Amino acid sequence: MVYDLIVIGGGPAGYLGAERAGHAGLNTLLIEKRFIGGVCLNEGCIPSKSLLYSAKIYDNAKHGEKYGVVTNDISFNHEAVIERKNKVVKTLVSGIKSQLKKNKVTVVEGFGEILGRNQDGYEVKVGDQAYTAKRLLIATGSMPVIPPIPGVKEGIEQGYVLTNREILDIKSVPASLVIVGGGVIGLEMASYFNSVGSKVTIIEMLDHIAGNTDREISEILMKNYQKKGIEFKLNAKVVEVKPGSVVYELNGEKLSVEAEKVLMSIGRRAVTEGIGLENIGVELDRGRIKVDERGKTNVPEVYAAGDVNGVSMLAHTAYREAEVCINNMLGKKDKMRYNAIPSIIYTNPEVAGVGETEETAKKKGIDYEVANLSMRYSGRYLAENEGGDGICKVLIDKKYRKVIGVHMIGNYSSEIIYGAGLMIETEMRVDDIKELVFPHPTVCEIIREGIFSLD
Repeated sequence: MVYDLIVIGGGPAGYLGAERAGHAGLNTLLIEKRFIGGVCLNEGCIPSKSLLYSAKIYDNAKHGEKYGVVTNDISFNHEAVIERKNKVVKTLVSGIKSQLKKNKVTVVEGFGEILGRNQDGYEVKVGDQAYTAKRLLIATGSMPVIPPIPGVKEGIEQGYVLTNREILDIKSVPASLVIVGGGVIGLEMASYFNSVGSKVTIIEMLDHIAGNTDREISEILMKNYQKKGIEFKLNAKVVEVKPGSVVYELNGEKLSVEAEKVLMSIGRRAVTEGIGLENIGVELDRGRIKVDERGKTNVPEVYAAGDVNGVSMLAHTAYREAEVCINNMLGKKDKMRYNAIPSIIYTNPEVAGVGETEETAKKKGIDYEVANLSMRYSGRYLAENEGGDGICKVLIDKKYRKVIGVHMIGNYSSEIIYGAGLMIETEMRVDDIKELVFPHPTVCEIIREGIFSLD
């Protein structure tokens, strides 16, 4: 049998691409070596949110007196949290498998390797079985970067150095946790383990946390963390990991910090090795598959979506990239746009942003205006966040009076930010947004307040 499409990788890009292709009538084969749903569903986005919600409830219970709710003898059952996380994951995986079946997608478990091209299309081997398809969608995702720091390899082997995979299944809460890297994954895990009792230290090489997040907002987040007892070592370089401690350099001095467990969280890299890309001549750029705005590689009828192309390593980006790929396979003109992709850090408080930050706008030479409002302008935020210090920043292009960026810190940010993304995607002007009716009382009204504060 010659398939219309073989999808290699069953993460967000892979399974959604397979679903869309199957729904459109393409005879589709999906190959996944580990778990349907990929890292995001099984070892990332969803499991971490399950843990973070439990921690949030625990925090609210501990500090309920601010809202007139007094509790006694509060305890936290980490094992029960892990059990619930596993149940959530299992439910969602079952749902994806059901959708694949509904759309008549054939699923094969195992490692897929591209053998080459024959007269019928592209040949992919899984174990001893070979499959052929007219088209390929490569969605092999990414994996954690493991730096060559002395002691890291040994620590992983012995179980006291962890990646995102192991930290989400850890059996007990460590007394001390050192997180190497102050990006999204590191910050979310810091939020959870700090809430449930670990002494958390974050070591970051840069002079700030949260990567490309708006700098003012990342500073507010760090101050919130510090108030909760999390320590930060910025401009610091880890030089050695030992059982029970991490050695780092700061200002030319070697220092160490106690660490029962160590989480390596310095980034992820595309999975492109060993899958046979060289057998069909797929072009790479710094280890990532090079694609155009339609998701096409340099090889005819070979597409790539998700983390493997390295453009925007987010699950929701992967969904849209997969849709673009499938649409172009079907002859529908579609292209990928990256100017309005929201990014979220599911900490407590949440951080969310979309579009240009002040830093990127300045770098690009955009003449912009910014409204910077306290979230306390929102009645609902004030009612539900005693002492909250959240802010919302709305950036507009002065010339065209269009929204080009929205960034916020405060609870509900994750559920609000899509609306800001719509404003940017549709190039809404300030006067257009002023005519919109926002529901009251909601935290999203803060965007309206920001718009009306602009000249």
